[in-house]
Amino acid sequence: MSVEVAFDLRSKLRKSSDALAGKLDRLFRGGAIDDEDLDEIEDILLGSDLGWELTEKVIDELPLRTRRSGLSPKEALALILIENSPLPGLEKTSEARPFVTVVVGVNGAGKTTTIARLAARLQRKEEKVLIACADTFRAAAAEQLEVWADRLGTAVLSQLPGSDAGAVAFDAVKRGLSRDYDSVIIDTAGRLPNKKGLLDELAKIHRVCGRAMDSAPHEVLLVLDGTVGQNARAQAEQFMRAIPVTGLVVTKLDGTAKGGSVLAMASQLSIPVKYIGVGEGSEDLLDFDLESYVRALLGMDEAGG
Repeated sequence: MSVEVAFDLRSKLRKSSDALAGKLDRLFRGGAIDDEDLDEIEDILLGSDLGWELTEKVIDELPLRTRRSGLSPKEALALILIENSPLPGLEKTSEARPFVTVVVGVNGAGKTTTIARLAARLQRKEEKVLIACADTFRAAAAEQLEVWADRLGTAVLSQLPGSDAGAVAFDAVKRGLSRDYDSVIIDTAGRLPNKKGLLDELAKIHRVCGRAMDSAPHEVLLVLDGTVGQNARAQAEQFMRAIPVTGLVVTKLDGTAKGGSVLAMASQLSIPVKYIGVGEGSEDLLDFDLESYVRALLGMDEAGG
């Protein structure tokens, strides 16, 4: 990651970084860490929504790591977080065309915006993209996607509210095959995941994609609202029971001090983070790079603290 991009990420995560790095810097100024410092570090990390599991690993390893390695406490902390987090998810690649992506998540998490930004990313790679609205429960869903598709100049497939969502997904994949699309992105309903009907619908969408095209869908992305923090974990687990999620997209991270939840959720759910949303711009959906994210969260540059 370039210095310019790293600096921009730090600025986008400023709320989380200020809440975490500012307090840690005060503690780390003296160099050595005692038991009283560890108690305060624990409170700070939990306050950033890092979660018990990762926080306890930091508390267990930090004193020994700083003594043995000669690293500064902040550098040692960064290494512990990186080593105890799932490897960052790389963009899935496949020779199959179209590459089919199903996007799931509750209403308000930023699902529609994420789909538009994914489409824009693919178009910048000169891919031919079809967006499909399989959210047939909410009347405004198709309208919102059509507005985005019009802005992007992207094709969109939708049906009337109340139509069969599985049929929409099936038709989208078949259209992608017959008209030589490079990518098909399928939106889904975002009702709260404790609704059995929604979960059954998601499972059906996954099945019919596979009937329309062998190996489809190739990616299932779960969009989570970063401002909710670890409270999104229960939502995620419900979705994961219905459909095999392959990656997380965590949005709205520029507006929260809970940036630690990204690491906590990825670790707890054992699913890699693929993208993060850090603003309102069309290019504010970033590939997730674990090391760069941790260093930005701690207010560090790419070369060190």
